[in-house]
Amino acid sequence: MINKRRTFIKQSLQASLLASIGANVVFSKYLPEGINLLGLDHETKSFPGKSDLLTVLNDRPINIETPAHLLNDKLTPNNLFFVRNNGLPPTSIDVDNWTLEISGESAEQTKSYSLQELKSRFENVSYNLTLECGGNGRSEFNPPAKGNQWTTGAVGCVKWTGVRLKDVLNDVGIRSNAVYIGYYGADTHLSGSPDKTSISRGVPIAKALENESMIAWAMNDQDIPLLNGHPLRLVFGGYPASCSGKWLTKIIIRDKVHDGQKMTGKAYRTPCSPVAPGAKVDDKDMCIIEDMPVKSLITYPKTGAVIQQSQKLPIAGHAWTSSDNITKMEYSIDFGMSWKPCVLSESENKYAWQHFEAELTFPEPGYYEVWARATDTEGNTQAMLLPGWNPKGYLNNACHRIAIKVQ
Repeated sequence: MINKRRTFIKQSLQASLLASIGANVVFSKYLPEGINLLGLDHETKSFPGKSDLLTVLNDRPINIETPAHLLNDKLTPNNLFFVRNNGLPPTSIDVDNWTLEISGESAEQTKSYSLQELKSRFENVSYNLTLECGGNGRSEFNPPAKGNQWTTGAVGCVKWTGVRLKDVLNDVGIRSNAVYIGYYGADTHLSGSPDKTSISRGVPIAKALENESMIAWAMNDQDIPLLNGHPLRLVFGGYPASCSGKWLTKIIIRDKVHDGQKMTGKAYRTPCSPVAPGAKVDDKDMCIIEDMPVKSLITYPKTGAVIQQSQKLPIAGHAWTSSDNITKMEYSIDFGMSWKPCVLSESENKYAWQHFEAELTFPEPGYYEVWARATDTEGNTQAMLLPGWNPKGYLNNACHRIAIKVQ
């Protein structure tokens, strides 16, 4: 009786959904168990300093994401770049007197640099680097994970200009026992207490010494926006964006794994071994997130597009990875039963996202979902469905999906 009732409820829900869509769900027999058809967009509202088309998830601290269809540009415009803050941005910034201190147990000396000294003493470089919040896609986890319920928009790729971090660290001197670097910024704790730090993360010394690891002062040839870290920030492509400290005032070279705020406990960590959904995991069994997974995003068209069956549908988007580059990009219109190739551009440099395009045809009128799947140099391929559950909802790299109606 219970099973019959569940079947009746499922059929009733499906009937209601079909009525709202107004079309037959083509390939519905292939829809994986537990996957729902795509729904409506989240409500958006304006926020000072950013486009009013962005979605505000939280205003204390400020967390704003970019709807997928607004990320179609090859480089993300500054006013469309997502915001992920843990504390309160500084209210007063004196660029002329801004300094960056380098010190720590594994630093040969302590040195300070003004912003102008950084610009004049070291080679200025520019890289297109993708930054993505480790919790991007958290809203899909079930049981729900605590934290901002990011959908797909906590990501962007811009042209960053600044200096290589390794050039500055080498100028200070790195001792042979160096393990990590940690950062501190001018943002303050939500409580307003000067004794508390909102966030102080870092990266292994090998990551800090990569050519693409930067101390940056410009995005897309303009000053970094205040909410994204003006006047100075770190940028590490391929790692969670939380490692790329904003309003940068201090870097310490450590002889151990950095233990600043949000480097311990479960913050930016996943279970070292797979766990069952909803499981409780001890802190000692959580491992720090380093390399981000391979991922892609359909940026054109917006979900909900309607076309005639006689038309071809152009799609476009981006794919990125912490590996060298993306080697294959595919799409599916039958819920992952078959895949067809996209045209994929070359990477501008390591950690830049790559653009893809394709033209789609559909066999009959009805509802379709277009799924995107990327594969990188190391053979890593996106998961079709939500990957391993974890308590904080990190590293969701399931295929992005958009809904299309053909009539």
